Amino acid sequence: MALADTLTAVGTAALARSGARPLGAHLFPVQPGPGLAATVFPVRCAPGDNLALHAAVAQAAPGTALVVDAAAEPEYGYVDEVLAVAARNRGLAGIVIDGCVRDVAAIARAGLPVVSSGVALRSPGHDAGGAVGQDILMNSADSAPTPVRRGDWVVADDDGVACLPRGKAADIVADALRGVRADQELVDAVCAGASTIDLLHLDPSRVAGWEGGPGRLHAAPAAGEG
Repeated sequence: MALADTLTAVGTAALARSGARPLGAHLFPVQPGPGLAATVFPVRCAPGDNLALHAAVAQAAPGTALVVDAAAEPEYGYVDEVLAVAARNRGLAGIVIDGCVRDVAAIARAGLPVVSSGVALRSPGHDAGGAVGQDILMNSADSAPTPVRRGDWVVADDDGVACLPRGKAADIVADALRGVRADQELVDAVCAGASTIDLLHLDPSRVAGWEGGPGRLHAAPAAGEG
């Protein structure tokens, strides 16, 4: 299985537990879909201007995803139907933008995976510059912004967006696959009637109002005991 397919199958939650860097929780897919996994072509938009996005669509290699920093002035529709169709026709894998989009229904019809921080009606300018192919900083789930470089991997699905630094993707995926297998074992055990308290070795006595429940820690005494 190709790395992109493996990343999509593993999912962002497992990857983030294994060292992938989660981007901001404010980023959501514009439309439901199978997810996105591709190498990164970074873009930085000037505030209120999407000239850099047009340049990136023309320059980025097919199969890559644009990861766009437009956070300086996010309340513009930086990606619209025209850009989404142009990116799809160029063979790009998708767009992740820390900024808003517009023409949501048309973007969905274009079939290009797009992840954004919201929707805004204002049209951006097309002449203020910006940058393409250079390192950017994206808002992240951590306190410090996350550096994103050309050749990193970006993965997006309904749980969020994660970035895998170039050269570390294989190790992160291997660890994430072990975590997925462990999660499945837990799910199987719960379906068989086991308690999450016992499976995860939790101490519910720390919870105010806890009155006991299923599980060995607080099981009712057997007949003849107590």
